[in-house]
Amino acid sequence: MSFLHLNGLRKTYGDGTEAVKGIDLSCAKGEFVVLLGPSGCGKTTTLRMVAGLEKPSAGQIALDGEDIAQWAPAQRDVGFVFQFYALYPHMRVCENIAFPLESMGVEKGEIGRRVDEIAGRLKIEALLDWYPQQLSGGDQQRVALGRAMVRRPQLYLMDEPLGTLDSDLRLEMRELIRDQQLQDGVTTLYVTHDQEEAMSLADRIVVMEAGRIRQSGAAAAVYADPADLFVAHFIGSPGMNFIEGEIVDGAFCAHGIQRPLPCSFRAGPTTLGVRPEFMRVRPGGALRGEVLLNEYMGACHYIHLQTPCGRLVLRGQERAAIGQLLELDFSEQDMRFFDTASGARL
Repeated sequence: MSFLHLNGLRKTYGDGTEAVKGIDLSCAKGEFVVLLGPSGCGKTTTLRMVAGLEKPSAGQIALDGEDIAQWAPAQRDVGFVFQFYALYPHMRVCENIAFPLESMGVEKGEIGRRVDEIAGRLKIEALLDWYPQQLSGGDQQRVALGRAMVRRPQLYLMDEPLGTLDSDLRLEMRELIRDQQLQDGVTTLYVTHDQEEAMSLADRIVVMEAGRIRQSGAAAAVYADPADLFVAHFIGSPGMNFIEGEIVDGAFCAHGIQRPLPCSFRAGPTTLGVRPEFMRVRPGGALRGEVLLNEYMGACHYIHLQTPCGRLVLRGQERAAIGQLLELDFSEQDMRFFDTASGARL
């Protein structure tokens, strides 16, 4: 049985803009679910509706079996962590963390115990008497996390909480958030546009685009078997290579490529997708491409090539020079096929 369940959730604004177009999503108790997608896809609006900060235009939000869609934010047993910390500048760290408990009428001694406990877990005991403006961005986000955790909610909601931090702090805070979530076993709905962040944190990734869910699943499954062309392009950096062609007599044909298909697909316009790491340099390969750019990334090179099928990217160890011609190939098990018109996976 799902712990958090969204059924037909919609949000339409007064000007007719549909931000969320009928979301159906279930999260198990203790599950860490990441809403991933580009800016404007509806992920933050979805999160804000769960929190009660936006009123749904239609649909249900059930938490532990109760429909909370019309409840006020204060009635919902959730802890919200914002991107920009939202700390009270006139309050010390200890007062910021304690604020939700004071609003709930918790006894003063219990407030002190909980604040000390959370500060210890987040390693900010020495900062309790400081003010937010005296803290680094990472420490401010620790305080914001502590404020969400201290009330021991049923659900954590996190909206791009690491978006303002530099790369080293992002890694540190990712580890901290996941560690604390696992300790508490609290169901978490987390919003980001950063796929590396999503893949490192999530039990399950929910890819959104234009107000709809395009695919939901474990990170490895979404990466290896994208449901459509959008997911294939969006997941991965760089995204999947695409070669447009058509299926004729049981084979994929495009610009001199002719590959027998592993199973029966209907004839017609088809797009072949191959991840950059599965493109291989091989004499006599199916494609020839001219090197346009060689990006050295430390552990590998991203080689951008112009081919008869368009621009493709190869990830490997090759030290190719600009203008060099390379012959490329890929294996049958690494090919993914999509309907060119609808974008759906075949």
